[in-house]
Amino acid sequence: MIELSADVEAIIKQAMLSFVATVNEDGTPSLSPKASLTVRNGVLYFADIASPRTIQNLMRNPAVEINVVDIFQRRGYRFKGHALVLAQRGDEFLMIADWVRATNGPEYPVDHVVRIEPISITPLLSPAHLFAKPARSPEEIRNTYYHKYGVKFIGE
Repeated sequence: MIELSADVEAIIKQAMLSFVATVNEDGTPSLSPKASLTVRNGVLYFADIASPRTIQNLMRNPAVEINVVDIFQRRGYRFKGHALVLAQRGDEFLMIADWVRATNGPEYPVDHVVRIEPISITPLLSPAHLFAKPARSPEEIRNTYYHKYGVKFIGE
């Protein structure tokens, strides 16, 4: 099993939105946004709150790719792997379902929880990191995109 680094966990938490790609029955890609991607005890999970096609696709074909990018840092990660749709009411299911409800409210349905077994993790870097001359610091990049998107940082 591939270990998830502290940076992977931080990017997932900071980005707040990821995109999960699965394969439709006809072989075409299906992309679904997820705000529930999380790492717990070194394992990658997401909850199915309103994504029946994602679950149908994964039950038929467990191949999955997930992209998560912090839009202000202009970097993230690509996870390729295999998904396992967990049995409802198991410990892992309840851990993620309880977290989703605590975070979003008790009215949020958690129909399924998916555990991802990554077979590869690749860093994603935007051209802001790759081609800027002279190279810019992470803080300069972040401040550029705060300004571009009209975001005022209020701190933690």
